[in-house]
Amino acid sequence: MNIGILGLGLIGGCLGLDLRSQGHHVLGVSRRESTCKRAVALGSTDEASVDISLLAKAEVVFICTPIGLIVPTLEQLIPHLASHTIVTDVGSVKTPIVQAIAPLWENFIGGHPMAGRTDSGIEAAIPNLFEKKPYVLTPTETTPPHAITIVEKIVHELGATLYHCSPEEHDRAVSWISHLPVMVSSSLIAACMSETDTNVLELAQKFASSGFKDTSRVGGGNPELGLMMARYNRACLLNSLQQYRHNLDELIYLVEQEDWVALEQHIQSTQKARPKFVE
Repeated sequence: MNIGILGLGLIGGCLGLDLRSQGHHVLGVSRRESTCKRAVALGSTDEASVDISLLAKAEVVFICTPIGLIVPTLEQLIPHLASHTIVTDVGSVKTPIVQAIAPLWENFIGGHPMAGRTDSGIEAAIPNLFEKKPYVLTPTETTPPHAITIVEKIVHELGATLYHCSPEEHDRAVSWISHLPVMVSSSLIAACMSETDTNVLELAQKFASSGFKDTSRVGGGNPELGLMMARYNRACLLNSLQQYRHNLDELIYLVEQEDWVALEQHIQSTQKARPKFVE
């Protein structure tokens, strides 16, 4: 199958590597000629160009641009596509994207691979990034069944774990486990940097080990991605942030009151809950 990838960053590059390993012919498009050459050299694409018309040969197209560019990118792509071409995206917010694209392109299905790395760009692409990771599809009542079936097949070829839900349910769910952690992790780093004693700050930076590395990873990632999460999933993220603030206030109160029994119970309850998210 001829599969197009529009946007040759980390996710687009990883998709290309895996799709080529499954025998697909991958066509890549990027804004930079240097990225196109690198994608071919790294084996992420068979062909790559800055000319979007290259994707006229594609049977399925993955839009892997930043969230804010997905809709305008599709609008530029439409004149080059056959009417039967299936289009999907990898954006981490679904409702505004699906609502905007559904009237423009019948054979569209929203998608979100729940996988990533701190590093970005085509150079960070690795094989098997999506293996055993959640891959969410958000079809609507008007999504053609054959489009769903074909994208499902590709997701299975990636080795990912397939899920379906509505765009709205997706955005509420990821606000808790993806978008909120980015903001919390970012605020953790900012809080540490607020230490006014330079000696203590330097010691903290030297002492930081696996615990800080784990909890700060997503806050030290791509700033553009964090901004797009907040901008395009604003209502859901605000709800999650407000609930997080409420929980944090409760912890502050328990420590102020030296209520160690209640604090221990709280930590025990979160210890028991965590495996439901990560195992």
